[in-house]
Amino acid sequence: MKRRTFCKATVAAAAAATFPACSTKLAGGVPAISLSGEELTLEAAAVKELGESLNGRLLLSGDDGYDAARTIWNGMIDKRPALIAVCADAADVQNAVTFASERGLLVAVKGGGHSFPGKSVCEGGLMIDLSLMHSVEVNAEEKTAVVGGGALLGQLDTATFAHNLATTTGIVSHTGVGGFTLGGGFGRTDRKFGLAIDNVLAADLVTADGQLRHVSADENSDLYWAIRGGGGNFGVATSFTYQLHPFEPMIFGGSVVYPFEQAKDVLLFYAEYSESLPDEANVEPIGTVSPEGDKILVVEVCYAGDHKKAEQVFAPLRAFGKPVFDDIGPLSYQELQIKYDGVMGHGLQNYLKSGYLPELTPAAVEAIVENFDGENVSMMWFQHLGGQTARVAPDATAFAHRKVHSNFGIQGFWTDEAESDQRIAAVRKYYAAMEPHMAGFYTNLNDDTEKKTWGNYGSNYERLVKIKTEFDPHNLFRLNANIRPASA
Repeated sequence: MKRRTFCKATVAAAAAATFPACSTKLAGGVPAISLSGEELTLEAAAVKELGESLNGRLLLSGDDGYDAARTIWNGMIDKRPALIAVCADAADVQNAVTFASERGLLVAVKGGGHSFPGKSVCEGGLMIDLSLMHSVEVNAEEKTAVVGGGALLGQLDTATFAHNLATTTGIVSHTGVGGFTLGGGFGRTDRKFGLAIDNVLAADLVTADGQLRHVSADENSDLYWAIRGGGGNFGVATSFTYQLHPFEPMIFGGSVVYPFEQAKDVLLFYAEYSESLPDEANVEPIGTVSPEGDKILVVEVCYAGDHKKAEQVFAPLRAFGKPVFDDIGPLSYQELQIKYDGVMGHGLQNYLKSGYLPELTPAAVEAIVENFDGENVSMMWFQHLGGQTARVAPDATAFAHRKVHSNFGIQGFWTDEAESDQRIAAVRKYYAAMEPHMAGFYTNLNDDTEKKTWGNYGSNYERLVKIKTEFDPHNLFRLNANIRPASA
């Protein structure tokens, strides 16, 4: 370890108070796992020095806070890192990354911990926990927000809505901004404001060499391009600067609910109806089960604009078929943004497969309706794309999938671990039926084979490999939709 990097005399006293007294735990070193999957032992003195270098905390198994820090949103995932660096600032992240890089140690990065396949945590490696780095600073005059890499979407929403400003955020408020943004960032306003990545003006990134780099259109422009859709492949984002937009927090929206017997007709109507909607309108069907146990189709709508215009836009939907419920009207956007926080709460067993629908054809509708059982598959849903998102060139950012109708998700969530095999099998079966109608997938929500992941970046992949090779030649940041460097 480079002593000049890890010695911080000025914080030694504070570190001694916060770093667990673990000399007995460190006797003989700390067993860990390398990038290649091999067992290794981290030297006790180096681990102690890393802990003393942090303004946050270094946690080992058995320490107070270790189990809470390693626990992520998806209850299916139960992994035990050798070390958890709970970082208080970018310098902590630099020290943690340098420590891991010098030892070839497996690394996971946790912001909000919402990775469906569990890549926010690792077995036997170093988990870099950004949860203390959650500041949100809004400049209402400049219409920008500087946001810590460990902030949650709800914290960003709350801070911006207070100024009647907004940027695109997702639909579960306890999701972290980091993973959400780096993979693309879909939300109810992406048709009007673009994806989250289309609103990133700059970011601070710790790369595999431990350097803190500011990335923007004018500085480290290749990295700026790559992190907007290339996921966590290129480093740890310690902060983002987002473009904000004028926004009235009282929107026009709600849901129309149909018995599932009408689902095919409603979705065929939606296929045509959605093609002519204005950018302000977001319309997303959801197949789920009512409290009474009946399959239903919920069509959730949101209009970020004039309410009278919204009434006109949604009138054809509300008049279609025989809905059993309709609560569309003025609605607090912040209330809508937390609507699924309970359903998508922490600790449930979760499994998801998803993919892009270039268009919603009659054959795709048939497959959607026929394969939803409402039992082993808990929910199917659409993320409505197009609008401003589609006007960005596929090579303007690393996110290539601009010309698609929607992202379609198939999800199971349950509490009893004994149900896992049948639930996962049901989701995979449904996905297999849908895959012929899909073209690529959203890397934030779908985990697939290495070959399919590479192909999913499309024509941007070659440039991404070049940038990955330059900034992470040993693939330190691999727990993601991984881009393998040419040197690996």
